[in-house]
Amino acid sequence: MMEEAARERAAHIRKELNRHNYLYYLLDDPEISDAEYDRMMRELVDLEERFPELITPDSPTQRVGARPLEKFATVQHTIPMLSLENGFDEDEIRAFDHRVKKLLGKDATITYTAEPKMDGTAVELIYEKGLLARASTRGDGFTGEDITANVRTIRTVPLVLLSDPSFPIPGRMEVRGEVFIGLSGFRSLNRQRLEQEETPFANPRNAAAGSLRQLDPRITARRPLEMFCYGVGVVEGVDFNTHWEALRIVKRWGLRINPLARTCTGIESAVEYYREIESERNELPYEIDGVVIKVDDLGLQTRLGEKSRSPRWAIAYKFAPTQETTSVVSIEVQVGRTGVLTPVANLAPVSVGGVVVSRATLHNEDEIAKKDIRGGDTVLVQRAGDVIPEVVKVIESKRTGGEVRFRMPGSCPVCGSEVVRLSGEVARRCINTSCRAQVKERIKHFASKNALDIDGLGDKLVKQLVEKGLVGSYADLFALKRDMICGLERMAEKSADNLLAAMEKSKKTTLDRFVYALGIRYVGQHLAKVLARHFGSLDRLIGANEEELLDLKEVGPQVAGSVVAFWGNPENRRNIERLLASGVMPEAMPVLHEPTLVGMTFVLTGTLSSLTRAQAKAQIERLGGKAAGTVSSRTSYVVAGENPGSKLDKARNLGIEIIDEEGLKEILGGGSNAC
Repeated sequence: MMEEAARERAAHIRKELNRHNYLYYLLDDPEISDAEYDRMMRELVDLEERFPELITPDSPTQRVGARPLEKFATVQHTIPMLSLENGFDEDEIRAFDHRVKKLLGKDATITYTAEPKMDGTAVELIYEKGLLARASTRGDGFTGEDITANVRTIRTVPLVLLSDPSFPIPGRMEVRGEVFIGLSGFRSLNRQRLEQEETPFANPRNAAAGSLRQLDPRITARRPLEMFCYGVGVVEGVDFNTHWEALRIVKRWGLRINPLARTCTGIESAVEYYREIESERNELPYEIDGVVIKVDDLGLQTRLGEKSRSPRWAIAYKFAPTQETTSVVSIEVQVGRTGVLTPVANLAPVSVGGVVVSRATLHNEDEIAKKDIRGGDTVLVQRAGDVIPEVVKVIESKRTGGEVRFRMPGSCPVCGSEVVRLSGEVARRCINTSCRAQVKERIKHFASKNALDIDGLGDKLVKQLVEKGLVGSYADLFALKRDMICGLERMAEKSADNLLAAMEKSKKTTLDRFVYALGIRYVGQHLAKVLARHFGSLDRLIGANEEELLDLKEVGPQVAGSVVAFWGNPENRRNIERLLASGVMPEAMPVLHEPTLVGMTFVLTGTLSSLTRAQAKAQIERLGGKAAGTVSSRTSYVVAGENPGSKLDKARNLGIEIIDEEGLKEILGGGSNAC
């Protein structure tokens, strides 16, 4: 066969294979047998082997073949992948509907989209000109890991989008979804692992998460992964009016959505949908842990906005967690990085929802007294939110009289220092900031993945470093030498060199990670980002007084007081000075402009040439404005890019001022560099 004929034949087979994938995986309506599909695939493989120059990135033959990675690269999400607020009963779901109506200032019936909440791993796909360009994990919601090579192996993820004359493929599209392993595939996978004398996976969710994080995509390719898409991020040049419309159109482009998803008129319809799904739960071919309910109108979603960690327009209606019976072997007390004493129950190991549970936090002495939990008790346990083990209640009928009441210690169980209970708090605290337990936990936090991310500095190594007196604070880490580390258990020269290299690498970090790593009380990841973005540099943040901190809407008196007190502590200042002197360089961030667009509402339509829609939205909101999804009489400006949609006509009919991209930049104040 001549090369040109081979090129045409290969292109035809690729198109047919992609079409048959769509029919098989999305429509469940195959036109050909598996044998015929395999024959076409073998013919394509043969053509590409004879003419390697014919291989294209979107070819079905290229799903597997990437070389193993050394580590995953990090990826910034254009729009944060936030977690969802949870609801556990009908009253909480109706309260969510009430909040939505109150925030919108309307009492009309809200249309929702509802679908099963898959028990898997959230991912983001990015398609550029119809080709799968990148896939990443959710991570912390702001930053994930690049898992493109692994996701390419998933048969239900198209490498190339299907063209549709009614809906042209966008230049760039972000799709969010859940990767999971079905029950049949999970059972088959565990049978194989047992045959190969490997440890079986505890549950499908762990199997899916572990499969996606394989550095060798050939291993991932052997796992029966699937994916359902549940939403979109930035989609250039396309204006969806509703969430349901977005799902319907991405399905036309070849992406798989859950066939059980539907729209619900009013919250009672959504509650009824939950009841239906709950009754069918055990018949489904995959595991779910609830139902996700979202406001369908994207314009209303924009108006509702987000809280720090979750959108106001969605809620996860969770199923009641699985409960099991076990016994309390003993109750011990742990000391955290802020000195809080937390009682923990050591349990007789029991499988709860596919996960073996042997410990559960008891929170504080008030909680123990309320539930009357004693050593030796038989208790009912569950995984709260299907994640965190907790003791639900004591089964008093099982008591023998030999159970031991718990008493909170009057001194720290680690260092023996005084324990206090501050006014307004339920927790007791060790007042000795040099307590070894607190030092260990502060160092572990400082080195953790979302802080300075020091690879290789795990719990056991931190314990050795502290107990041998090699470090007394996180500032001491960067004074460690090779010979000091080599004397530790399981730390040969190569391991020591790797750790020192990881610490050196961690010195270059972002301001928000550095602030989070310091462990300031009440300052989590989100607040660390807020502070870093507002003040821009460590010097400005340290110099801020309580009044300046309270200017930020996310900061209340408790947080402001804690931040100022932290900087005012001489020991903390010395540690920071030592960190900076050792070469730790928290990268300064651009200081945000004054909020000059307060009261203005912008609607974007069409494709912008020099920035994404998400970037434009972020810049508008940073200056106090609002980026809405629909045009109304309250709209200040409609920004028209290339190929604008119907929003432009509506703006003209309402007499709304229409500006182009350059006009937007002038309003933002900074010409071409404003965004």
